[in-house]
Amino acid sequence: MKKTAFILALSFLTTPLLAQEFTSRLSEKIALLNRQFDLIEDSRKSELNSIAEYISGKNETAKLLFICTHNSRRSQMAQIWLSTAAAYYGLDNTIAFSGGTEATRFHPNAIAALKRAGFVINVSPKGDNPSVSVKAGKNLTPWLLFSKKFSDSQNPHKHFMAVMVCSDADKSCPIVEGAEKRIALPYDDPRYFDDTPAQDQEYDKTSDKIALEMFYIMKQVKRKAIIAKESLR
Repeated sequence: MKKTAFILALSFLTTPLLAQEFTSRLSEKIALLNRQFDLIEDSRKSELNSIAEYISGKNETAKLLFICTHNSRRSQMAQIWLSTAAAYYGLDNTIAFSGGTEATRFHPNAIAALKRAGFVINVSPKGDNPSVSVKAGKNLTPWLLFSKKFSDSQNPHKHFMAVMVCSDADKSCPIVEGAEKRIALPYDDPRYFDDTPAQDQEYDKTSDKIALEMFYIMKQVKRKAIIAKESLR
């Protein structure tokens, strides 16, 4: 009887808190992602589980800083998708950031891929590095993003995990000051398909892979939180 109650509690507590507030297209995308975790290779899951363990082991807010070379594509996508997954699972003790070894701009092709996934996005018309408002749903608070160096004042400078999402940044940043832990989680760079017939397909492919892995991470965090809570009863 106790085991059955625990299973019911697990099912209830993993029900997303904000799913009904997401855009319909994003909700459809997330429902698909939650059926695809088996597509992640075991070797990759090992890295993702390490990130989940870091988050779960924090007594205070867990901060993840996704780092790429230009902070224009993969690191921005990772920040958005992890933030979305945290909101979906009701985990407000996890905050995602992003930065680069240099600042450029949030690339329009990456923005377009996120729009196709269901995000509501508005780009400031001003400047070469405009601010970008990203919302997961009409009534949800937007995330305001722009390209920045990982050392930017808006990013954490201590007590965070550095997640290197491209091999170039991983090689060029042997040390990330203030990071409690560092992990390499590279993704293929879709920029090589810019201005080709495969452009949109490859950007969507990158976005989808990042989304799947960010949701996998946060689902593991949610499960660990539920198990820890049940063990105290």
